[in-house]
Amino acid sequence: MSKENGNIMTKNINYLNDNDIMEKKHIRFRSPDNNISTKTTINNESRIEDLNIDGQSIHSEKLNNNKKDFSIYEFVKTELTRGYQLEHDEERFSARREKIYSFLKIPIQVEKFMSYGFFQCADSFLFVYTFLPLRFIMALWAIITRPLKYYFGRTNDENKKCERFLRPAEMCDLLKGFIVLGCWIAIFKVDTSMMYHLVKSQSVIKLYIFYNMLEVGDRLCSAFGQDTIDALLWTATEPRSNSRHRQHLGTLPHLLFALTYVFSHSVLVLCQATTLNVAINSSNKALLTIMMSNNFVELKGSVFKKFDKNNLFQLSCADVRERFHLMMLLLAVSLQTMKEYGWKADRFAILLPDCVLLLIAEVLVDWIKHAFITRFNELRSTVYRDYTVSLAYDMAQTRQSTAFSDPSDLVARRMGFIPLPLSVAMGRVLCTTLNPSAKLSNFILFLFGYLILVALRVLNSLIILGRACDLISSDSKKNNNIKKNCTINITRANSVIETSEQNCGMTIFSNSAVSLNNVCLNDTFVNNEKNQQTNDFQIKHVARAESEPLLPQ
Repeated sequence: MSKENGNIMTKNINYLNDNDIMEKKHIRFRSPDNNISTKTTINNESRIEDLNIDGQSIHSEKLNNNKKDFSIYEFVKTELTRGYQLEHDEERFSARREKIYSFLKIPIQVEKFMSYGFFQCADSFLFVYTFLPLRFIMALWAIITRPLKYYFGRTNDENKKCERFLRPAEMCDLLKGFIVLGCWIAIFKVDTSMMYHLVKSQSVIKLYIFYNMLEVGDRLCSAFGQDTIDALLWTATEPRSNSRHRQHLGTLPHLLFALTYVFSHSVLVLCQATTLNVAINSSNKALLTIMMSNNFVELKGSVFKKFDKNNLFQLSCADVRERFHLMMLLLAVSLQTMKEYGWKADRFAILLPDCVLLLIAEVLVDWIKHAFITRFNELRSTVYRDYTVSLAYDMAQTRQSTAFSDPSDLVARRMGFIPLPLSVAMGRVLCTTLNPSAKLSNFILFLFGYLILVALRVLNSLIILGRACDLISSDSKKNNNIKKNCTINITRANSVIETSEQNCGMTIFSNSAVSLNNVCLNDTFVNNEKNQQTNDFQIKHVARAESEPLLPQ
């Protein structure tokens, strides 16, 4: 191409319309050589040059040329009368509305999960007071009777060699009962009245810091304590190996570790109850207000963090454990306070609103926290139903005849709730509150109260087991429906592929039935399509050389 043709390129393209009339169009483009001048707009501000269509010239104009001046009145009138339509962004606004609905559903779903987890914690806690003493007595009876049966019984020598004095479950019950009994005796040496006056003499700020330290210590002990108890139970029930070198310290050192842990954690729970008692019964309610506001400070540390589904499950289980722990602390405070005031109804009317306020603050903080966590992390409200189903599977697993763990141990591992320290602390509070004596009437009352606790525990177990069966059955039906839908989609996709094999004009791929790995397309078919597309493009558009950007006609 010559230099003159490079300066200004003119292409004459003839098109045939419906009336077979020839139209001639002239388009001029700027030359890439800046030294050659062309007819452009002023100061070369526009990339679009003169466009000639049938002898008529259209010149590019400057953007801000000949603008009409608007008055303030016209501006205000436009702001008041201009309209807009939201349906052009329907998908985004519908998603926002669904997020609001999901945000409002969160408290209901959270409470369903919390209630089921609360009943599981109550079941584990009542087990220590109801069935663990009976199982402990049965294990002691087995220690006494089985050696006699072993030496004087009519059993074979082979059965004698294989038989153990205690089964693994009986060994675990014996160790748990010994830990509870030993810590219960040791904690009676702790003077709670001196602890109360020592806490009451401190300032409000010191008590607030002390309560926060106790709360952090309680969480750390809960995280560490179950490992200590599990290590003790496994060391005591581990099958004997033929190797000479042991890989553990032995049952007695682990038992001492467990006793130390349960006793220290029980004392920590007593300190928490004493601090809460001072806050509720003091004339100055500043400490109680600060403790309630401490729940809202918790929002800052959890709401703005990134959570996935598993982390939110751990947080939800920790909230269940924290709520049950607070309920037990309030029960201990109420019993101690009512004993000091002679079980008067007037004092209970004063005590009840403060306890209710603490519980309401805890519930509101849980609602707000979980609602915003799910909002910021794009989690659906149905995730809490999945958490409840997980707890239901745990409960059903521990109730089987071939279970691998006790229900209380599994709840402790899942939620971080260890019932032994709390049971020891509550036993100390109950003994100092009720003041039992060796009388027949007191023994009858004790037996009656024990039977009530057994009935409550049985009723609670039936409720959570029934709920677990309902959740598991509904979840299995849901999974079966999903599998059926998947199989139907796969069969439909396979049928479509089989029919499409007869017609080679097109290929249909299904993500659920056909793998797209190592797929090679037909080159001739692709080239034919490319040629057809280029021909259509040349018919509908004007070819431009060295132009940027391309201007559609």
